[in-house]
Amino acid sequence: MTKRNTQQRRHTILSKVNECGEVSVDALAAEFETSEVTIRKDLTALEKSGLLLRRYGGAVALPQEIVAKSNDKRDSLRKMAIAKAAANLIKDHNRIIIDSGRTTAAMIPELANKHGLVVMTNAMNIANRLLSLENEPTLLMTGGTWDPHSESFQGQVAEKVLRSYDFDQLFIGADGIDVARGTTTFNELVGLSQVMAESAREVIVLVESDKVGRKIPNLELPWSQVTTLITDDNLALEQCQIIESSGVTVIRASV
Repeated sequence: MTKRNTQQRRHTILSKVNECGEVSVDALAAEFETSEVTIRKDLTALEKSGLLLRRYGGAVALPQEIVAKSNDKRDSLRKMAIAKAAANLIKDHNRIIIDSGRTTAAMIPELANKHGLVVMTNAMNIANRLLSLENEPTLLMTGGTWDPHSESFQGQVAEKVLRSYDFDQLFIGADGIDVARGTTTFNELVGLSQVMAESAREVIVLVESDKVGRKIPNLELPWSQVTTLITDDNLALEQCQIIESSGVTVIRASV
């Protein structure tokens, strides 16, 4: 088989796993005419995306009881649609920030065909996923104080590191959306989010539509700091219009 790009190859590998139940690294490397190291990176990325399970020498399909949990937010179609729409806004050689969160983490497989990216993150899981990409974007970490609630680095050290760089785009999630005010969060540590927004020319918020309208007290980013909101196509038209009236571009990704 002729060599395919990373995204196509991983899609084909996943199809083979689901069809056959299991695959081996050596057989896949021979079929795709690539190295076993590349195939192991593919399997690691697919496992981290919750699409298969690694086994010694290869991988196996997810057990049916796991597959049945199709409403698991990490693997939801909404997250994947939002992530794909977000990745479409990224150009080769962009310098971007990816904040911690499950929706932002879903972007990582979509970056496989981007070239020359520089990516700053405050989340270990996102850093690990970036390292599994074959195109090997330049990875920067904020450092700082580990916050177990958000599973990310926060604090003054992280803020100082961010202020020393200049970025094209920030991709950030939210616990909720106040249509009149902006993004909201349960976490009282909002300082780093605000510094991230100040450090980027574009601020792009990724959030599922069922979070829009949630009543959460802590305002994280006012609409004046947000460039674009990406959500799914279940967002109510009225809510969309209110947000757009604040000068924010709203993208409703088709699921």
